[in-house]
Amino acid sequence: MAAVVAATALKGRGARNARVLRGILSGATANKASQNRTRALQSHSSPECKEEPEPLSPELEYIPRKRGKNPMKAVGLAWYSLYTRTWLGYLFYRQQLRRARNRYPKGHSKTQPRLFNGVKVLPIPVLSDNYSYLIIDTQAGLAVAVDPSDPRAVQASIEKEGVTLVAILCTHKHWDHSGGNRDLSRRHRDCRVYGSPQDGIPYLTHPLCHQDVVSVGRLQIRALATPGHTQGHLVYLLDGEPYKGPSCLFSGDLLFLSGCGRTFEGTAETMLSSLDTVLGLGDDTLLWPGHEYAEENLGFAGVVEPENLARERKMQWVQRQRMERRSTCPSTLGEERSYNPFLRTHCLALQEALGPGPGPTADEGCSRAQLLEELRRLKDMHKSK
Repeated sequence: MAAVVAATALKGRGARNARVLRGILSGATANKASQNRTRALQSHSSPECKEEPEPLSPELEYIPRKRGKNPMKAVGLAWYSLYTRTWLGYLFYRQQLRRARNRYPKGHSKTQPRLFNGVKVLPIPVLSDNYSYLIIDTQAGLAVAVDPSDPRAVQASIEKEGVTLVAILCTHKHWDHSGGNRDLSRRHRDCRVYGSPQDGIPYLTHPLCHQDVVSVGRLQIRALATPGHTQGHLVYLLDGEPYKGPSCLFSGDLLFLSGCGRTFEGTAETMLSSLDTVLGLGDDTLLWPGHEYAEENLGFAGVVEPENLARERKMQWVQRQRMERRSTCPSTLGEERSYNPFLRTHCLALQEALGPGPGPTADEGCSRAQLLEELRRLKDMHKSK
């Protein structure tokens, strides 16, 4: 019901729309904010506390436990530091891995590989909603793994395809993307582990910088620095020219179908710059994201842009896919420009609906960064039905 009211409210323009939308999304939790903070803090200190907390204010972000959308459940700076900098995070990842293997013995989604002229991209569903990928030079029998968080699932795909793993490309340090580096690099002795030296990638052997190219057989894969989610986050662009096909972007937690990642280690300006890096790529570039978040993200996009017909068409397709537990990737960057609100901060309709309203504003970049920050705040508060 809230989404319907929000959609109606956004048909107008200006600052009034912004106040209405913020009120709709935040009003349901405003009266209970202090109680929610108390419950969240109690859940950290008391292991016996099993009550599911309600949505919190942006100061204490809450990621619903039942949906398993992210390994960082009730996120605060202390927990994030423990998750990324201590063995507690690794142990938590191992627990999530065991649960996902039991719940989804064949993976959380049904995926289809894309075969081009001698190149295959194989999505591998892992954990509760992550994707790892194998990029295969079918002529040479060589494979590159992207974010192999479940080494067992990735190894099974390697054996099924009958290929040799020669490289791991890690987008960032979070365990749900890098947790399989150790086992796979030990099993495949000549396998190189690539990633940013700024990000603390486990078992990193070959540090990469912005615009560095990794060559495997006929595969030419370029690393692009996209900080924001983490300080050293990289995305990887497979050049389509050598195999006369579309380029492929493996975006980790920077960009999802109709969404983008949380800014854990950067600012809105940093994240905007990283998203603009992606916007500079061609419309036919295939987007291979790190998570299956499509239905939830499109639901939020419908709240902020209720009259976007491209979003509505995509949502209908996604819902049909998800009813059969089929994967929704890849999309294309051309599609994303039409319905992903985080790539549309330059659009006048969004600026009028969520911006500060009439009056003097800062430069364009700052204004877009403020809009991106507001979109991210509203997304964190949004609860998909």
